[in-house]
Amino acid sequence: MTGSGTGLEIRDLSVAFDGVPVLSGVDLTVEPGEVVVLLGPSGCGKSTLLRAVAGLEQPTSGRVSWDGEDLTGVPTHQRGFGLVFQDHALFGHRDVAGNVEFGLRVAGIAAEARAHRVARSLALVGLDGFEGRRVDTLSGGEAQRVALARSLAAAPRLLMLDEPLGSLDRSLRERLTAELGVLLRRLGLAALHVTHDHDEAFALADRIAVLGADRVDRIGNPDEVWDDPGTVHAARCLGHENMVTLDDAGGCALGRLGDGPGTVLLRADRLSVGSPDDGVAAVVAATVRRSGRTVARVVVADLEVRVPVDESMRDLRAGDPVGLVMGHGAVVTLRG
Repeated sequence: MTGSGTGLEIRDLSVAFDGVPVLSGVDLTVEPGEVVVLLGPSGCGKSTLLRAVAGLEQPTSGRVSWDGEDLTGVPTHQRGFGLVFQDHALFGHRDVAGNVEFGLRVAGIAAEARAHRVARSLALVGLDGFEGRRVDTLSGGEAQRVALARSLAAAPRLLMLDEPLGSLDRSLRERLTAELGVLLRRLGLAALHVTHDHDEAFALADRIAVLGADRVDRIGNPDEVWDDPGTVHAARCLGHENMVTLDDAGGCALGRLGDGPGTVLLRADRLSVGSPDDGVAAVVAATVRRSGRTVARVVVADLEVRVPVDESMRDLRAGDPVGLVMGHGAVVTLRG
């Protein structure tokens, strides 16, 4: 399932519904073996972009190609792409094997070859021996694995996943996200994955493309986009919380953080809480435990900042005086 060449190339792609732009001039590439995650809130055009690549949505302009071949007029079933939906889209009247082999049967693949591909695909997703199971007896996680196996059985050159784990509970979603990342890299399979969950994006992606305002707002590897989100929208999508508005002189309650009016990000991973004599004097408003770590909401005048707290200070309580310390690179200028 590995490939060579240039892979997927999207150039100046636009889509409109009833004259209203949904995507405008989108440029994006996915190299063979690369996992690109489309990240953004509901309604930003992530699924529309996926459908346009699959041939299920007609662009108003632009080009979709694979290894330099223009696919704009190529039907969906001839593009060699696999698509996995959030709702599984399994056939209730067929058993697991019947679902996984459906596309192969339509393509005229011989029965023996179909059985081999079904067994191999189910093994890849950890469902060995599930061929005869009824789909209505499957758990949510098992059903999603069957949907994935169905796409893999067709040996796609690109796998597209539209919020495939969104309906699962968080613990199962995190486990399947990790398994999916291992599987994609084991197969060397190019993938375009849609999600609104920034943790899922960071766990899976070689590159993250943040969608907003009908176009790609920011793209880069996980470290690049986290360190410098570029825009307020991208920062929020990526999970940053501390956006600070500066006055005309570039100042705020923490001092002068810029050269003029605008918005800056205070990176939580570059902030710390110390004694009242350290950094800027602040007061703890509240604390909360997140994934085993304590996060404090500290207040400086009219400004509230969320800061991860060292375990040695996990006993902080509301009203405690502290010092807010900003490390090197804590302040990042944002647009928009």
